Amino acid sequence: MDFTVIIPTHDRPAQLAGCLAALARSSYHPDHFEVVVVDAGGSVDLDRAITSFESASWRLIRQQQRGPGAARNTGARAARGRWLAFTDDDCLPEPGWLHALAGQLALDPHRAVGGHTINHMIGNPFSSASQLLIDYLYGHYNTAGGGEARFLTTNNLAVPAAAAFLAIGGFDEIHTRVASEDREFCGHWLQRGYRMHYEPAARVRHAHNLDAAGFWRQHFHYGRGARGYHLACAARGQGRPPFEPLAFYVALIFYPWRCRRQGRLELSVLLALTQIAHTAGFLNALLFERPGADAQPGAGSAPPA
Repeated sequence: MDFTVIIPTHDRPAQLAGCLAALARSSYHPDHFEVVVVDAGGSVDLDRAITSFESASWRLIRQQQRGPGAARNTGARAARGRWLAFTDDDCLPEPGWLHALAGQLALDPHRAVGGHTINHMIGNPFSSASQLLIDYLYGHYNTAGGGEARFLTTNNLAVPAAAAFLAIGGFDEIHTRVASEDREFCGHWLQRGYRMHYEPAARVRHAHNLDAAGFWRQHFHYGRGARGYHLACAARGQGRPPFEPLAFYVALIFYPWRCRRQGRLELSVLLALTQIAHTAGFLNALLFERPGADAQPGAGSAPPA
């Protein structure tokens, strides 16, 4: 068994069925990977959604709602594969996804690998802006054209072994209402002397259909996640992470113009709004948030502040 694909989910059977159907179309040999779905305290019966996936062995694990990090860790502890691949229930991995990850994982037993995520909701400006933010961060923190990386998101991430992943504590299970588990994991992974690699050929489509309210909530949670990341760094004795300079944020707002994207004025406004929501979430967590509250899996990653 090469891969265990781990998918946290919470009351989204339709999205989960789409994700599993996409994995069923994988070009990877079905005997060489398994799928572990972790139902994190949901109230919806997922058995019907899971029956749409028939090309590889699968398991459903149910647990209480303790946040996306805890759900992914549960999947890792149950894994039979020598490599772990993480994605989300609203993601559609392309057929060659596992092949592209395997090619890099086989080269280095101490390197995590992240792939390229594409917005599947074409025509939705909120979904487009959210993915554009991640694209900008990948361009800033990761080597262009693939290579060494400093920031990878959990909806398209693979690690070389469950033992190495769990040895560093896996994903954060303490700050469960903030979306910082992937950023915190990347920092911890690099601190332990491991490496990360960005492989753009490992492609996943993200079918997150956002409206204005969902867009604000997502980036507000990212801001709270940044605060959770700061707390995690302090707990490890690393000190507070530095904030990016003003030029970083100016370049972010004008990123749609550099990419020559259609609707770039609207996208620039939305990218500016992400930073307003992010700041509001950070301040909210700083002033009012108490660690240990519940969260839903799939809240997303916390872009660097």
